[in-house]
Amino acid sequence: MQRLLTTALWSAIVLAAAQAQDQDAGQASDQRQGPARQQDINVARPGESGTLPGNPSLELREVTGGLVDPVNVVSARDGSGRLFVVERHGVVRIVEDGSVAEQPFLDISDIVLPYFLEQGLYDIEFHPDFENNGHVYAHFAETLRNGDSLIVRYTVSQDNPGQIDPDSAKLIMQIDQPWANHNGGELAFGPDGYLYIGSGDGGWEGDPLEAGQDLGTLLGKLLRIDVNVPDDSYQAYAIPPDNPFARQAGIVELFGITEEEFAQIHTEARPEIWAYGLRNPWKFHFDSETGDLFIAEVGQNHWEEINFQPADSEGGENYGWDFLMGTHCFPIEEENCPQVGVLPVAEYDHEHGCSVIGLGVYRGGEIEGLDGVYLAGDYCAGTIWGLARGEDDQWVFQELVASGVQLTGGGTDENGDVYVTSCNCNYGGPLPQENPAGTLWQVVAASGQDSDATGTTQQ
Repeated sequence: MQRLLTTALWSAIVLAAAQAQDQDAGQASDQRQGPARQQDINVARPGESGTLPGNPSLELREVTGGLVDPVNVVSARDGSGRLFVVERHGVVRIVEDGSVAEQPFLDISDIVLPYFLEQGLYDIEFHPDFENNGHVYAHFAETLRNGDSLIVRYTVSQDNPGQIDPDSAKLIMQIDQPWANHNGGELAFGPDGYLYIGSGDGGWEGDPLEAGQDLGTLLGKLLRIDVNVPDDSYQAYAIPPDNPFARQAGIVELFGITEEEFAQIHTEARPEIWAYGLRNPWKFHFDSETGDLFIAEVGQNHWEEINFQPADSEGGENYGWDFLMGTHCFPIEEENCPQVGVLPVAEYDHEHGCSVIGLGVYRGGEIEGLDGVYLAGDYCAGTIWGLARGEDDQWVFQELVASGVQLTGGGTDENGDVYVTSCNCNYGGPLPQENPAGTLWQVVAASGQDSDATGTTQQ
Protein backbone atom coordinates (compact mmCIF):
# COMPACT_ATOMS: atom_id res chain seq x y z
CA MET A 1 0.00 0.00 0.00
CA GLN A 2 1.03 3.56 -0.61
CA ARG A 3 1.16 5.95 2.29
CA LEU A 4 0.79 9.68 2.18
CA LEU A 5 3.81 11.98 2.34
CA THR A 6 2.79 15.01 4.38
CA THR A 7 5.49 17.57 3.74
CA ALA A 8 3.71 20.85 3.13
CA LEU A 9 4.71 22.20 6.54
CA TRP A 10 8.28 20.97 6.03
CA SER A 11 8.40 22.73 2.68
CA ALA A 12 7.36 26.01 4.27
CA ILE A 13 10.01 25.62 6.99
CA VAL A 14 12.73 24.81 4.44
CA LEU A 15 11.77 27.77 2.24
CA ALA A 16 11.82 30.20 5.15
CA ALA A 17 15.15 28.89 6.42
CA ALA A 18 16.82 28.98 3.04
CA GLN A 19 15.61 32.52 2.37
CA ALA A 20 17.32 33.57 5.57
CA GLN A 21 20.58 32.13 4.25
CA ASP A 22 22.34 32.41 0.90
CA GLN A 23 19.61 32.59 -1.74
CA ASP A 24 20.29 32.75 -5.38
CA ALA A 25 18.66 34.01 -8.56
CA GLY A 26 18.93 33.79 -12.34
CA GLN A 27 20.73 35.90 -14.86
CA ALA A 28 20.42 37.15 -18.45
CA SER A 29 19.93 40.41 -20.29
CA ASP A 30 17.79 42.71 -22.37
CA GLN A 31 19.82 43.45 -25.55
CA ARG A 32 19.56 47.23 -25.02
CA GLN A 33 20.69 49.98 -22.71
CA GLY A 34 18.49 50.60 -19.69
CA PRO A 35 16.51 48.35 -17.36
CA ALA A 36 14.76 45.32 -18.81
CA ARG A 37 11.24 46.20 -19.91
CA GLN A 38 9.53 42.95 -19.01
CA GLN A 39 6.33 43.63 -20.91
CA ASP A 40 8.38 43.64 -24.12
CA ILE A 41 10.14 40.33 -23.46
CA ASN A 42 9.02 36.78 -24.24
CA VAL A 43 10.03 35.38 -20.85
CA ALA A 44 7.62 33.10 -19.03
CA ARG A 45 6.86 33.43 -15.30
CA PRO A 46 4.72 31.32 -12.95
CA GLY A 47 1.08 32.29 -13.08
CA GLU A 48 1.60 34.77 -15.91
CA SER A 49 2.25 32.69 -19.01
CA GLY A 50 -0.87 30.56 -19.39
CA THR A 51 -1.28 26.80 -19.65
CA LEU A 52 0.80 24.20 -21.46
CA PRO A 53 -0.92 22.93 -24.63
CA GLY A 54 -1.54 19.49 -23.12
CA ASN A 55 -2.22 20.75 -19.58
CA PRO A 56 -0.59 17.63 -18.04
CA SER A 57 -1.35 16.47 -14.50
CA LEU A 58 1.57 14.95 -12.59
CA GLU A 59 2.81 13.60 -9.29
CA LEU A 60 6.04 12.16 -7.89
CA ARG A 61 6.06 8.46 -7.04
CA GLU A 62 8.80 7.12 -4.81
CA VAL A 63 11.17 4.63 -6.44
CA THR A 64 13.48 4.06 -3.48
CA GLY A 65 14.70 5.75 -0.32
CA GLY A 66 17.67 5.23 1.95
CA LEU A 67 20.04 7.33 -0.17
CA VAL A 68 22.82 9.59 1.12
CA ASP A 69 22.23 13.17 -0.09
CA PRO A 70 21.40 12.15 -3.69
CA VAL A 71 22.06 14.99 -6.15
CA ASN A 72 21.48 13.43 -9.56
CA VAL A 73 20.20 10.39 -11.44
CA VAL A 74 21.71 9.13 -14.71
CA SER A 75 21.05 6.40 -17.26
CA ALA A 76 23.79 4.49 -19.07
CA ARG A 77 21.45 4.06 -22.08
CA ASP A 78 22.93 0.61 -22.60
CA GLY A 79 19.67 -1.33 -22.69
CA SER A 80 20.03 -2.57 -19.12
CA GLY A 81 17.32 -0.34 -17.66
CA ARG A 82 19.59 0.53 -14.75
CA LEU A 83 19.57 3.95 -13.09
CA PHE A 84 22.63 5.39 -11.40
CA VAL A 85 22.07 7.69 -8.42
CA VAL A 86 24.85 10.13 -7.53
CA GLU A 87 25.33 10.59 -3.77
CA ARG A 88 27.04 13.78 -2.71
CA HIS A 89 29.62 12.12 -0.45
CA GLY A 90 31.22 10.36 -3.43
CA VAL A 91 29.26 7.17 -4.07
CA VAL A 92 27.15 6.11 -7.06
CA ARG A 93 24.39 3.55 -6.45
CA ILE A 94 22.74 1.28 -9.02
CA VAL A 95 18.94 1.18 -8.89
CA GLU A 96 17.28 -1.62 -10.81
CA ASP A 97 13.57 -2.46 -10.64
CA GLY A 98 13.23 -0.19 -7.63
CA SER A 99 15.97 -1.90 -5.63
CA VAL A 100 19.40 -0.51 -4.71
CA ALA A 101 22.30 -2.83 -5.43
CA GLU A 102 24.39 -3.64 -2.37
CA GLN A 103 27.67 -3.04 -4.22
CA PRO A 104 28.29 0.64 -5.20
CA PHE A 105 28.97 1.28 -8.87
CA LEU A 106 31.58 3.88 -7.88
CA ASP A 107 33.00 4.78 -4.49
CA ILE A 108 35.47 7.67 -4.39
CA SER A 109 34.33 8.97 -1.02
CA ASP A 110 37.93 8.93 0.21
CA ILE A 111 38.91 11.70 -2.24
CA VAL A 112 35.67 13.71 -2.49
CA LEU A 113 35.26 16.87 -0.39
CA PRO A 114 31.59 17.12 0.73
CA TYR A 115 31.88 19.57 3.64
CA PHE A 116 29.81 22.39 2.14
CA LEU A 117 26.32 21.82 0.80
CA GLU A 118 27.41 22.78 -2.73
CA GLN A 119 30.52 20.59 -2.78
CA GLY A 120 30.90 16.87 -3.29
CA LEU A 121 30.39 14.47 -6.19
CA TYR A 122 28.35 16.53 -8.64
CA ASP A 123 27.58 14.18 -11.50
CA ILE A 124 28.62 11.26 -13.64
CA GLU A 125 28.07 10.83 -17.37
CA PHE A 126 28.36 7.76 -19.57
CA HIS A 127 30.27 7.91 -22.83
CA PRO A 128 27.99 7.60 -25.88
CA ASP A 129 29.87 4.40 -26.76
CA PHE A 130 29.78 3.09 -23.18
CA GLU A 131 28.60 -0.36 -24.25
CA ASN A 132 31.91 -0.85 -26.05
CA ASN A 133 34.48 1.23 -24.16
CA GLY A 134 33.02 1.21 -20.62
CA HIS A 135 34.00 4.85 -20.02
CA VAL A 136 32.28 6.92 -17.31
CA TYR A 137 33.12 10.54 -16.47
CA ALA A 138 32.84 11.97 -12.95
CA HIS A 139 32.89 15.60 -11.79
CA PHE A 140 33.67 16.25 -8.11
CA ALA A 141 35.34 18.49 -5.52
CA GLU A 142 38.65 16.85 -4.65
CA THR A 143 39.89 16.74 -1.06
CA LEU A 144 43.65 17.14 -1.54
CA ARG A 145 43.13 20.02 -3.96
CA ASN A 146 41.04 21.87 -1.36
CA GLY A 147 37.81 21.46 -3.29
CA ASP A 148 39.05 22.21 -6.80
CA SER A 149 36.85 20.56 -9.42
CA LEU A 150 38.13 17.49 -11.22
CA ILE A 151 36.67 15.77 -14.27
CA VAL A 152 37.99 12.21 -14.25
CA ARG A 153 37.38 9.32 -16.64
CA TYR A 154 36.83 5.88 -15.15
CA THR A 155 36.32 2.51 -16.85
CA VAL A 156 34.02 -0.31 -15.84
CA SER A 157 35.72 -3.43 -14.52
CA GLN A 158 36.12 -6.17 -17.12
CA ASP A 159 35.23 -8.72 -14.46
CA ASN A 160 32.22 -6.90 -13.02
CA PRO A 161 29.96 -4.71 -15.21
CA GLY A 162 28.32 -3.41 -12.04
CA GLN A 163 31.45 -1.74 -10.70
CA ILE A 164 34.07 0.79 -11.77
CA ASP A 165 37.69 -0.33 -11.88
CA PRO A 166 39.25 1.88 -9.16
CA ASP A 167 42.64 1.82 -10.89
CA SER A 168 41.28 3.12 -14.21
CA ALA A 169 41.17 6.83 -13.30
CA LYS A 170 42.38 9.28 -15.94
CA LEU A 171 42.37 13.00 -15.12
CA ILE A 172 40.67 14.98 -17.89
CA MET A 173 40.43 18.50 -16.45
CA GLN A 174 40.97 20.51 -13.27
CA ILE A 175 39.06 23.73 -12.56
CA ASP A 176 40.47 25.78 -9.71
CA GLN A 177 37.80 26.89 -7.22
CA PRO A 178 38.44 30.00 -5.10
CA TRP A 179 35.44 29.40 -2.80
CA ALA A 180 33.24 26.48 -1.74
CA ASN A 181 30.08 27.42 -3.66
CA HIS A 182 28.88 28.01 -7.21
CA ASN A 183 30.86 25.11 -8.63
CA GLY A 184 28.32 24.02 -11.24
CA GLY A 185 29.01 20.35 -11.80
CA GLU A 186 26.72 18.97 -14.51
CA LEU A 187 28.16 16.77 -17.26
CA ALA A 188 26.35 15.82 -20.47
CA PHE A 189 27.31 14.51 -23.88
CA GLY A 190 25.57 16.52 -26.55
CA PRO A 191 24.11 15.17 -29.77
CA ASP A 192 27.43 16.13 -31.39
CA GLY A 193 29.31 13.64 -29.19
CA TYR A 194 31.21 16.33 -27.27
CA LEU A 195 31.28 16.57 -23.48
CA TYR A 196 29.59 19.66 -22.03
CA ILE A 197 30.59 20.82 -18.53
CA GLY A 198 28.74 23.25 -16.27
CA SER A 199 31.13 25.57 -14.41
CA GLY A 200 29.93 28.14 -11.86
CA ASP A 201 31.51 31.54 -11.21
CA GLY A 202 33.66 30.24 -8.36
CA GLY A 203 31.56 31.39 -5.45
CA TRP A 204 31.18 33.84 -2.65
CA GLU A 205 28.43 36.23 -3.84
CA GLY A 206 28.07 38.80 -6.60
CA ASP A 207 30.84 37.29 -8.77
CA PRO A 208 33.78 39.11 -7.11
CA LEU A 209 36.16 37.66 -9.71
CA GLU A 210 34.00 39.01 -12.58
CA ALA A 211 34.28 35.46 -13.90
CA GLY A 212 30.96 35.44 -15.75
CA GLN A 213 32.15 37.95 -18.35
CA ASP A 214 35.86 37.02 -18.28
CA LEU A 215 36.72 34.88 -21.29
CA GLY A 216 40.12 34.11 -19.80
CA THR A 217 38.74 31.80 -17.10
CA LEU A 218 36.79 28.53 -17.17
CA LEU A 219 34.61 29.81 -14.31
CA GLY A 220 31.08 31.03 -15.06
CA LYS A 221 30.88 29.08 -18.30
CA LEU A 222 29.43 26.19 -20.23
CA LEU A 223 32.43 24.26 -21.55
CA ARG A 224 32.61 21.90 -24.54
CA ILE A 225 35.47 19.47 -25.12
CA ASP A 226 36.33 16.42 -27.21
CA VAL A 227 37.33 13.51 -24.97
CA ASN A 228 37.87 11.09 -27.85
CA VAL A 229 41.64 11.36 -27.91
CA PRO A 230 44.12 8.45 -27.80
CA ASP A 231 45.11 7.33 -24.32
CA ASP A 232 48.78 7.90 -25.18
CA SER A 233 48.13 11.47 -26.31
CA TYR A 234 49.92 14.23 -24.41
CA GLN A 235 46.53 15.97 -24.10
CA ALA A 236 43.62 14.58 -22.08
CA TYR A 237 41.10 16.23 -24.40
CA ALA A 238 40.92 18.18 -27.64
CA ILE A 239 39.17 21.41 -28.56
CA PRO A 240 36.30 21.01 -31.03
CA PRO A 241 37.32 23.09 -34.05
CA ASP A 242 33.93 24.83 -34.18
CA ASN A 243 34.04 26.05 -30.57
CA PRO A 244 33.36 29.81 -30.72
CA PHE A 245 36.79 30.77 -29.30
CA ALA A 246 38.82 27.93 -30.78
CA ARG A 247 40.29 30.02 -33.59
CA GLN A 248 43.54 31.68 -32.59
CA ALA A 249 44.68 34.99 -34.08
CA GLY A 250 47.32 34.65 -36.79
CA ILE A 251 49.54 37.28 -38.37
CA VAL A 252 48.56 40.76 -37.18
CA GLU A 253 46.81 42.76 -39.89
CA LEU A 254 45.51 46.30 -39.59
CA PHE A 255 43.91 46.85 -42.97
CA GLY A 256 41.50 44.88 -45.14
CA ILE A 257 39.82 43.32 -42.09
CA THR A 258 36.12 43.85 -41.45
CA GLU A 259 34.77 45.11 -38.15
CA GLU A 260 33.00 41.76 -37.71
CA GLU A 261 36.30 39.91 -38.11
CA PHE A 262 38.02 42.19 -35.60
CA ALA A 263 35.18 41.59 -33.15
CA GLN A 264 35.81 37.84 -33.29
CA ILE A 265 39.43 38.15 -32.16
CA HIS A 266 39.80 37.24 -28.46
CA THR A 267 43.43 36.41 -27.87
CA GLU A 268 42.96 35.59 -24.16
CA ALA A 269 39.75 33.55 -24.48
CA ARG A 270 39.81 29.94 -23.32
CA PRO A 271 39.02 27.70 -26.31
CA GLU A 272 37.02 25.27 -24.13
CA ILE A 273 34.26 27.90 -23.70
CA TRP A 274 30.95 27.21 -25.44
CA ALA A 275 28.82 29.84 -23.65
CA TYR A 276 29.42 32.33 -20.84
CA GLY A 277 27.80 34.86 -18.51
CA LEU A 278 26.63 32.11 -16.13
CA ARG A 279 26.52 32.21 -12.34
CA ASN A 280 25.88 28.59 -11.38
CA PRO A 281 24.60 26.21 -14.07
CA TRP A 282 23.95 23.45 -11.54
CA LYS A 283 21.85 21.41 -13.99
CA PHE A 284 21.33 21.45 -17.75
CA HIS A 285 19.69 18.97 -20.11
CA PHE A 286 19.56 18.23 -23.81
CA ASP A 287 16.28 17.25 -25.41
CA SER A 288 16.93 13.71 -26.64
CA GLU A 289 14.79 14.25 -29.75
CA THR A 290 15.51 17.83 -30.85
CA GLY A 291 18.99 18.42 -29.43
CA ASP A 292 17.83 21.70 -27.85
CA LEU A 293 19.55 22.62 -24.57
CA PHE A 294 17.94 23.95 -21.37
CA ILE A 295 20.19 25.48 -18.70
CA ALA A 296 18.76 25.89 -15.19
CA GLU A 297 20.79 28.79 -13.82
CA VAL A 298 20.89 29.22 -10.04
CA GLY A 299 20.69 32.92 -9.25
CA GLN A 300 21.71 35.44 -6.63
CA ASN A 301 19.12 36.67 -4.10
CA HIS A 302 16.04 37.59 -6.08
CA TRP A 303 15.56 35.73 -9.39
CA GLU A 304 16.05 32.22 -10.84
CA GLU A 305 16.22 31.64 -14.58
CA ILE A 306 16.14 29.02 -17.33
CA ASN A 307 18.13 29.64 -20.49
CA PHE A 308 17.41 28.00 -23.83
CA GLN A 309 19.92 27.19 -26.55
CA PRO A 310 18.51 25.82 -29.82
CA ALA A 311 20.10 22.77 -31.38
CA ASP A 312 21.45 24.80 -34.29
CA SER A 313 23.36 27.18 -32.01
CA GLU A 314 26.95 27.92 -32.97
CA GLY A 315 27.85 28.71 -29.37
CA GLY A 316 29.24 31.91 -27.94
CA GLU A 317 26.04 32.96 -26.15
CA ASN A 318 26.45 35.42 -23.27
CA TYR A 319 23.74 34.85 -20.67
CA GLY A 320 24.34 38.12 -18.90
CA TRP A 321 25.78 37.45 -15.44
CA ASP A 322 26.89 39.55 -13.61
CA PHE A 323 25.23 42.48 -15.34
CA LEU A 324 21.79 40.96 -15.04
CA MET A 325 19.72 38.50 -13.00
CA GLY A 326 17.21 37.04 -15.42
CA THR A 327 15.68 40.12 -17.03
CA HIS A 328 16.57 42.27 -14.00
CA CYS A 329 19.51 44.48 -13.12
CA PHE A 330 22.29 43.31 -10.85
CA PRO A 331 22.49 44.68 -8.27
CA ILE A 332 18.72 44.85 -7.98
CA GLU A 333 18.89 48.49 -6.82
CA GLU A 334 20.36 49.61 -10.15
CA GLU A 335 17.98 51.43 -12.49
CA ASN A 336 20.07 50.97 -15.64
CA CYS A 337 21.64 47.81 -17.02
CA PRO A 338 24.35 47.52 -19.67
CA GLN A 339 23.48 46.14 -23.07
CA VAL A 340 24.43 42.49 -22.68
CA GLY A 341 23.61 38.99 -23.74
CA VAL A 342 20.75 36.61 -24.33
CA LEU A 343 17.62 36.69 -22.19
CA PRO A 344 16.22 33.62 -20.43
CA VAL A 345 13.01 31.99 -21.59
CA ALA A 346 11.67 31.62 -18.03
CA GLU A 347 12.31 33.12 -14.61
CA TYR A 348 10.77 33.23 -11.15
CA ASP A 349 11.37 35.33 -8.04
CA HIS A 350 12.14 34.18 -4.53
CA GLU A 351 8.56 34.30 -3.45
CA HIS A 352 8.37 31.01 -5.39
CA GLY A 353 11.59 29.40 -4.11
CA CYS A 354 15.34 29.91 -3.81
CA SER A 355 17.35 27.73 -6.25
CA VAL A 356 16.21 26.37 -9.60
CA ILE A 357 16.89 22.66 -10.23
CA GLY A 358 16.73 21.37 -13.81
CA LEU A 359 15.11 17.92 -14.07
CA GLY A 360 14.99 17.00 -17.76
CA VAL A 361 12.91 16.94 -20.94
CA TYR A 362 10.16 14.33 -20.83
CA ARG A 363 10.06 11.94 -23.83
CA GLY A 364 8.50 8.92 -22.14
CA GLY A 365 5.32 8.85 -24.17
CA GLU A 366 3.06 7.67 -21.33
CA ILE A 367 2.03 10.96 -19.69
CA GLU A 368 -0.59 12.77 -21.71
CA GLY A 369 0.36 16.30 -22.73
CA LEU A 370 3.94 16.13 -21.40
CA ASP A 371 5.92 15.13 -24.50
CA GLY A 372 8.77 17.57 -25.10
CA VAL A 373 8.12 19.57 -21.92
CA TYR A 374 11.16 20.61 -19.89
CA LEU A 375 10.67 20.05 -16.17
CA ALA A 376 12.36 22.27 -13.58
CA GLY A 377 11.90 22.44 -9.83
CA ASP A 378 13.03 24.43 -6.82
CA TYR A 379 15.26 23.18 -4.00
CA CYS A 380 13.47 25.11 -1.25
CA ALA A 381 9.83 25.07 -2.30
CA GLY A 382 9.68 21.66 -3.97
CA THR A 383 7.56 23.07 -6.78
CA ILE A 384 7.92 21.53 -10.25
CA TRP A 385 7.08 23.56 -13.34
CA GLY A 386 6.76 22.56 -16.98
CA LEU A 387 8.31 24.76 -19.68
CA ALA A 388 7.40 24.62 -23.36
CA ARG A 389 6.18 26.80 -26.21
CA GLY A 390 2.46 27.41 -26.28
CA GLU A 391 0.16 27.41 -29.29
CA ASP A 392 1.15 31.02 -30.05
CA ASP A 393 4.86 30.04 -29.94
CA GLN A 394 5.29 31.97 -26.68
CA TRP A 395 6.99 30.25 -23.75
CA VAL A 396 4.70 28.84 -21.04
CA PHE A 397 5.94 28.10 -17.50
CA GLN A 398 3.21 26.23 -15.64
CA GLU A 399 3.21 24.82 -12.11
CA LEU A 400 2.57 21.06 -12.26
CA VAL A 401 3.52 19.61 -8.86
CA ALA A 402 3.83 21.06 -5.36
CA SER A 403 5.95 18.23 -3.99
CA GLY A 404 7.20 19.76 -0.74
CA VAL A 405 10.52 17.88 -0.99
CA GLN A 406 14.01 19.32 -1.34
CA LEU A 407 14.71 18.77 -5.03
CA THR A 408 18.39 18.35 -5.91
CA GLY A 409 18.59 16.95 -9.45
CA GLY A 410 16.98 14.93 -12.17
CA GLY A 411 17.46 13.05 -15.39
CA THR A 412 15.84 10.67 -17.85
CA ASP A 413 16.06 6.94 -18.34
CA GLU A 414 16.59 5.33 -21.72
CA ASN A 415 12.83 5.47 -22.39
CA GLY A 416 12.64 9.22 -21.76
CA ASP A 417 10.91 9.06 -18.38
CA VAL A 418 12.02 11.72 -15.88
CA TYR A 419 13.38 10.80 -12.44
CA VAL A 420 14.07 13.20 -9.58
CA THR A 421 16.34 13.15 -6.52
CA SER A 422 15.66 14.83 -3.20
CA CYS A 423 17.64 15.21 0.02
CA ASN A 424 17.04 16.27 3.60
CA CYS A 425 20.04 18.58 3.74
CA ASN A 426 20.74 22.25 4.46
CA TYR A 427 23.55 24.77 4.70
CA GLY A 428 25.37 24.44 7.99
CA GLY A 429 24.11 20.91 8.40
CA PRO A 430 26.01 17.73 9.29
CA LEU A 431 27.97 15.54 6.92
CA PRO A 432 25.92 13.81 4.20
CA GLN A 433 26.00 10.47 6.01
CA GLU A 434 24.48 12.12 9.09
CA ASN A 435 21.51 13.65 7.27
CA PRO A 436 18.14 11.91 7.08
CA ALA A 437 18.02 9.63 4.03
CA GLY A 438 17.21 11.01 0.60
CA THR A 439 14.90 9.65 -2.08
CA LEU A 440 14.65 8.81 -5.78
CA TRP A 441 11.29 9.63 -7.40
CA GLN A 442 9.69 9.07 -10.79
CA VAL A 443 7.51 11.68 -12.48
CA VAL A 444 4.21 9.96 -13.32
CA ALA A 445 0.71 10.93 -14.37
CA ALA A 446 -1.44 11.98 -11.44
CA SER A 447 -3.49 9.03 -10.28
CA GLY A 448 -6.08 11.01 -8.35
CA GLN A 449 -5.70 8.49 -5.55
CA ASP A 450 -3.25 7.76 -2.73
CA SER A 451 -1.39 11.05 -3.15
CA ASP A 452 -1.47 13.88 -0.66
CA ALA A 453 -1.90 17.59 -1.26
CA THR A 454 1.75 17.88 -2.26
CA GLY A 455 1.36 15.50 -5.20
CA THR A 456 3.80 12.86 -3.94
CA THR A 457 3.31 9.22 -3.02
CA GLN A 458 5.58 6.78 -1.23
CA GLN A 459 5.78 3.03 -1.38
